[in-house]
Amino acid sequence: MSKDELLPLVDEDGNVIGSATRRYCHSGAKPLHPVVHLHVINCRGDVYLQKRSLDKDIQPGKWDTAVGGHVDYGEDIPSALRRESREELGLVDFEPQLIGRYVFESDVERELVNSYAAHVGDDVVITPDPGEISEGRFWPVNELEAALDSGVMTPNFALEYRRFRSYFKPDK
Repeated sequence: MSKDELLPLVDEDGNVIGSATRRYCHSGAKPLHPVVHLHVINCRGDVYLQKRSLDKDIQPGKWDTAVGGHVDYGEDIPSALRRESREELGLVDFEPQLIGRYVFESDVERELVNSYAAHVGDDVVITPDPGEISEGRFWPVNELEAALDSGVMTPNFALEYRRFRSYFKPDK
């Protein structure tokens, strides 16, 4: 991932209004750019989280959404979700459900988050990319909730989990 990769700039409805480099989008200028998140939930309701590599420029070493990534310029949201899921976790066989869209702002960037959930069986094979993820595992909900404010998770994951808590339940 190059800091000079081109990302779309969008309005709050997701309409593309321009483009900028990843470097500029993370510079503190805060142009709104789209990202995708996928929450992976097993049949017991455990939530898969990735621990971000220490090489990441934002929130290194923190536990985060199973899949999270930028939408490339010219790419649609569903394609970006599938690409990021394949690249980060080797996950290709899943049915994503859109659970919401919201604007998240940090000290360095402003994102239009397109958040999805997917329920998977116990036979799912997850293979984290070691270049992006230092480890990953399913967290039982009680353990996850106890850790939300401990500083081990990204602030955006904690916010998103609370916002969409009703989607984090066992598949019936």
